[in-house]
Amino acid sequence: MADRSPGPHAGDDPHGDEPLVTAGTPLDDAGAALVLVHGRGATARSVVDLGEQLAGDRDVAIIAPAAAGNTWYPNSFLAPIADNEPGRTSGLRAVGSAVGRAVDAGIARDRVLVGGFSQGACLASEFVARSPTRYGGLTVFSGGLIGETVAVDDYLADAAADIKGGAEEDAEGGLDGDAEEPLAGTPAFVGCSDTDPHIPEERVHETTAVLEALGADVDELIYEGMGHGINDDEIAAVSELVAALA
Repeated sequence: MADRSPGPHAGDDPHGDEPLVTAGTPLDDAGAALVLVHGRGATARSVVDLGEQLAGDRDVAIIAPAAAGNTWYPNSFLAPIADNEPGRTSGLRAVGSAVGRAVDAGIARDRVLVGGFSQGACLASEFVARSPTRYGGLTVFSGGLIGETVAVDDYLADAAADIKGGAEEDAEGGLDGDAEEPLAGTPAFVGCSDTDPHIPEERVHETTAVLEALGADVDELIYEGMGHGINDDEIAAVSELVAALA
């Protein structure tokens, strides 16, 4: 039998060597940043196009991590977490690296909006919920938190542990945040269709519940019969979030 060639998610950090694509205002000149995560089968360049639409002519940098093989993790986001490793964890690390790039350039986290579409929206929401602090915003276009089940208490426990750990580090190392509401009013837009073939409406509501429990100010909108996509109303809503940052 011939040996199988390694898939795109071989190794412990399959997305670690993928580049960050940047666009918009140069980071050193920007007052805010969008970290946008592409969906399954798409590219960082394609989600940059979305970012340019959201940013308009504002002084906003756009940063897009790229997935190996154009896929962040192999199975449905509703599968057990172990079935989507190491892609999921590597993807979360890639999103964190993109946020870190903005912060290293002098853009405060509360001027960084994290978002994505489809698989990218799942990864973006999971990143913000697992690394909670005051962000400039969160945008979840047709996605939700990752895993076979979602339990608010699990996210709250992780957030409490992160904040405790941060308090034990020096002032540079830890995440800012309150143990009870670590997202500290981060504005979040969560939009999806009631007939999305990939994203059950129940998971959208569960995602909103977790984000609100973590202290986010969530605007959840369910669109009748939209399918799997992004509509003009969603673009307008998120453009307003971006305008508030720039």
